[in-house]
Amino acid sequence: MNTTATLPLRHIAIIMDGNGRWAKNRGLSRSDGHNAGSETVRAIVRECRSMGLEYLTLYTFSRENWGRPADEVHFLFDLLVLFLRKELPELLEQRIRLRIAGEMDRLPLAARKALSHAVNKTASCDAMTLTLALNYSGRDEIAMACRKLMQSGIAPEKVTPERIAEHLYTAGYPDPDLVIRTSGELRTSNFLPFQTAYSEYYFTPTLWPDFTPDELRKAIADFSARERRFGKAGEDAL
Repeated sequence: MNTTATLPLRHIAIIMDGNGRWAKNRGLSRSDGHNAGSETVRAIVRECRSMGLEYLTLYTFSRENWGRPADEVHFLFDLLVLFLRKELPELLEQRIRLRIAGEMDRLPLAARKALSHAVNKTASCDAMTLTLALNYSGRDEIAMACRKLMQSGIAPEKVTPERIAEHLYTAGYPDPDLVIRTSGELRTSNFLPFQTAYSEYYFTPTLWPDFTPDELRKAIADFSARERRFGKAGEDAL
């Protein structure tokens, strides 16, 4: 079923949380949890592509994640490189464009090379845009956009939300319609704060490695039953 044909939904953003707890519950290592989480990424990307979604943004590695143990961070980026190498042929076959949101300069060299290669290879793909938020901070993204505006010489009275949006990593994207967070945590963790002003949030206790395509469809069904008001009263809502 092409979900976007019947729903006003173009962009889903996901805070992927719970790999460590999933592993701990099974007596496994955190690396095992991250491996399982990468399989969920693969399944969810495929499901979103099959249902005709235009934009999928995944919170992959936050600026704060550098505070994790060094060996875990190293493993995460090795896993990212392996994932990109394995999935690039399918991204191309499915016409999925890969984009990055975040500052790549601090990433390990192998990760930067793999990301740049995949981004360049998929640049002309036009069926779906998959964005990985890496070394990402929402507050820093807004500050970056403001700096770019100042450098352009714009007059203060000309600064508008629309002009700021033009300088975000997601410039040209529709704002997320739906933000999903797994693992039961009820916070947004500095993820796309500017873009999600009117997004609908869906919090699920399901840990990320257990988040199946059925769970995704459940979240979309919940979204479809809501009345999006965009700050207006119910009878005036869009």
